[in-house]
Amino acid sequence: MIEIKHLKKQFGELVAVDDISFSVRPGEILGFLGPNGAGKSTTMKVITGFLPPSAGSVTIYGSSIETDPLAAQRTIGYLPEGAPCYEEMTPRSFLQFIAQVRGYTGDERLSRMQDVAQILSLQSVLDQRIETLSKGFKRRVGLAQAIIHDPSVLILDEPTDGLDPNQKHQVREMIRGLSKDKIVIISTHILEEVTAVCNRAVIISKGKIVADCSPEELAAKSKYHHAITLQASDPAYHDAIASYMENLDGVSAVQREDEGLLLIPSASEVNLMPLVLSGVRDKGWQIASLFQQEGRLDEVFRDITEEVDNVSG
Repeated sequence: MIEIKHLKKQFGELVAVDDISFSVRPGEILGFLGPNGAGKSTTMKVITGFLPPSAGSVTIYGSSIETDPLAAQRTIGYLPEGAPCYEEMTPRSFLQFIAQVRGYTGDERLSRMQDVAQILSLQSVLDQRIETLSKGFKRRVGLAQAIIHDPSVLILDEPTDGLDPNQKHQVREMIRGLSKDKIVIISTHILEEVTAVCNRAVIISKGKIVADCSPEELAAKSKYHHAITLQASDPAYHDAIASYMENLDGVSAVQREDEGLLLIPSASEVNLMPLVLSGVRDKGWQIASLFQQEGRLDEVFRDITEEVDNVSG
């Protein structure tokens, strides 16, 4: 378990992390969200012992990162932002070096290198210089060094930043496969990462925690939670459909969106689907597509972080 209590980090007059507290248990994949400059990477560096806190405490499975850093750090696998590696080395030599640093020798060192190379599909590039690898492979090498000692805690700073969609999908699948009974903290500003990988989301803005809940609970805060997107087979019917839907109880607004209509419920608990389906059947409208949205994290994220900006401003 990781316990963070009243953590604060200052750089001169700048307060990067401002009295934050939270805990993370095994099996949780926590998405640590925030706009650029919110304090995410600084918090990661304090948790892992790369930076000392200005105040507060971090304990990892009972070991303080300040007073017993080696015991705490033995449990951690850390992927810093940018996945820095020794680029003149090959993945084979780099990973064997990291295994040795982590205390493995002889056949066990070789075995650990081979195991993580297989998990992260690095066999085809093991003997290339790291500087020649694509971003995707460099990120895999970074993940491999983070898990080579089978840590109980994984702390990953922007693990998919700069990757193409296929590479992002591969890395997310790897994280899900590795997480099971580990603690995983992923720092990201990519909202889709939260719904794709995480079962908990913490949003930080201006160094303060402004939300701590599941991705589903976060989506439920959106005014688009349970909104209905509808597209008629013949767009000529959209005006009539919009006029009808605006008069339904529970519909707060009907918006034009792309080539269809967006029906916004008056409250998050309102389920418009039965009413919409009934109206469509009664009127005989032919519908090309109809689906219910879970909510829009970008809108919730913007509202929460802008609220902090307005209060602090």
